[in-house]
Amino acid sequence: MVEYKVQVTTGEVLFSGSSDYIYVTLIGTEGESERTNLDNYGLDFMTGMTGNYTVTNPSSLGRLLLVKLEKEQYLFLPENEWFCSKVVVTTPEGDVILFPCYRWLSRGEIVELRGGKARKVFEDELPLLVHHRKKELELHKKLFQWIVYAEGVPHINNATEVSALPSEVKFSFSKMSEFIYTKAAAIAELKLKCLVNSTEQWKDLEMMKTVFWKNRTPISEYVSEHWKEDDFFGSQFLNGTNPNVIQRCTTLPPNFAVTDEMVQPFLEDGSSLATEMQEGNIFLCDYKRLEGVPTRVVNGKPLPLTAALCLFYKNPEDKLLPIAIQLEQQPSQQNPIFLPSDSEHDWLLAKIFVRNADFSEFQISYHLLGTHLLAEAFTMATFRSLPIMHPLHKLLIPHFRYTLQINLLARKRLISPDGPLANGAMGLKGLKELLKRAQSEITYSSLCLPENIVARGLESIPNFYYREDGLKLWNIINSFVQGMVEHFYSSDSEVSRDSELQDWIHEIFIHGFLGNGKSGIPKRFDKVEEVVKFITMIIFTVSAQHCALNMGQFDYGGWVPNNPLLLRKAPPTTKGSSSMNTILEVLPNISTTVNNMASTWLLSKRYSDTIPLGTYPDQHFDEAVPMQMIKQFQAELSYLSRSIIKRNAILTLPYNYLNPAEMENSVSI
Repeated sequence: MVEYKVQVTTGEVLFSGSSDYIYVTLIGTEGESERTNLDNYGLDFMTGMTGNYTVTNPSSLGRLLLVKLEKEQYLFLPENEWFCSKVVVTTPEGDVILFPCYRWLSRGEIVELRGGKARKVFEDELPLLVHHRKKELELHKKLFQWIVYAEGVPHINNATEVSALPSEVKFSFSKMSEFIYTKAAAIAELKLKCLVNSTEQWKDLEMMKTVFWKNRTPISEYVSEHWKEDDFFGSQFLNGTNPNVIQRCTTLPPNFAVTDEMVQPFLEDGSSLATEMQEGNIFLCDYKRLEGVPTRVVNGKPLPLTAALCLFYKNPEDKLLPIAIQLEQQPSQQNPIFLPSDSEHDWLLAKIFVRNADFSEFQISYHLLGTHLLAEAFTMATFRSLPIMHPLHKLLIPHFRYTLQINLLARKRLISPDGPLANGAMGLKGLKELLKRAQSEITYSSLCLPENIVARGLESIPNFYYREDGLKLWNIINSFVQGMVEHFYSSDSEVSRDSELQDWIHEIFIHGFLGNGKSGIPKRFDKVEEVVKFITMIIFTVSAQHCALNMGQFDYGGWVPNNPLLLRKAPPTTKGSSSMNTILEVLPNISTTVNNMASTWLLSKRYSDTIPLGTYPDQHFDEAVPMQMIKQFQAELSYLSRSIIKRNAILTLPYNYLNPAEMENSVSI
């Protein structure tokens, strides 16, 4: 008789354990063992427990290939699913083989785990492993099916209820409980203060500061005090929630007739607009994509959504200041260009309309589409095309944690017909129209930060911490991905031969980018460097880019006048008639304001089961070289984190949204 030592680890999340019988069968090239009940004295398979067991067999099973797990009822106890993290088997020959699991098992379910080193499809020759690989992908294609969400928008998972998702992609119990509690606590406070259903307008802005007792941050407090100031207004287009629109301006758009006479008082003495543009000191935010997007009709009138243009000047003190605002794309006498020399309330009102335009582009084009929906496409393609033994599945799977559930919840609660985003300025029809427009303009280059920064002419603008931290982070991720990919693909020919890899990128091209060849997204891979770049983009998008857009939502939007979800009255068509009462009439009413504050608090909160970038609690790799690369990756991220903390210590308004220590590994909120 020979003995196999079997080590079984139960997950650490709440309720991972089970009191049911667990059986194991070992399968090798020379046969399979008897079905063995794993049972030690005392309790087995409790949360966080690792149990050691012995499986005997008359002779060696040869090369160990698979571990079969089964779960059956114990006595008359009710069903409790079991979360198995991993199985490690030590063979009689002394080999120690990891069999990753990281999934829930129900009664009567049979799960076959594949062990050993990561392998590409053309490296599997044994019929049993070839069949296992094929069977796994067939199952996943049934579990993860594409459907069309809206015309011209990335396709999504077909599940419409959380219960329809496979258990292993759902929130943990603790995550779901905390998510529900956070929302309930915020709404309860608003109801207690009789704010949640109030349709009245605010009587003064100071009342907004008393909405929540505790839901506030140092930055949100700063914003509420400084939101009217021009230098703060300008700074947040670089380091606020949406650093994606601003670009260097070398030539004014023909529909934005700003003259020297208008802006010369705000430039350096003796300078001109042409000189400052030539020297790279003029910048532009152009929200032309919003023009004509349908908006909700309220009290018989469509809500305003201005396709604004805002011109900025970087002054000699390196402050980015707004110097001209036009609130509609088509110039006319009813569409004046507002200037800092206008009355206080005219200028403030113009800036509020710009912030509303920026909020709409931020939430829909860059946050929802550019991170959430693309992350869902990447997730779906990975489950459907890359089996768990594929090296790129192992590399990418930690970056897709909770993505399918958070997107499903977003569709049910945030962008459903009665959700807060669909009850903003645009409504669901306008939201889908903006998504379609933004999708048609996405390019591969725009998703790659180094190329994006150059294309927008932002290489040298000072105090741009999103760029500084983002480029460092991109390079760290790229170095890590390059090491990993080159370890598993020794030549370009191996890339070309990998049919699963080709299926994966094809699914992303078709379902994520709708087959748009003009986007520059590859249809297939023929070189190692192409794979490295694409996976770098994916990891950066679902971790860094999402974090940069998501984490600051309450910081900059908790004070709603700075990031209004909607505005109730049309933009001014003349100058000199605005007052503080005009601004209060334009801003959202009390109910809309407080509900938006509660939503942004919920969505930007850091949850207790956050897994930071570079942290891999699930062990998918067992090989020495990848494990060493992960350690190096973690060390470089830690160094960057320390440098960001050191820099932030001397900033009045710290930028922490690309701090790896604070950054979620995936789109999970």
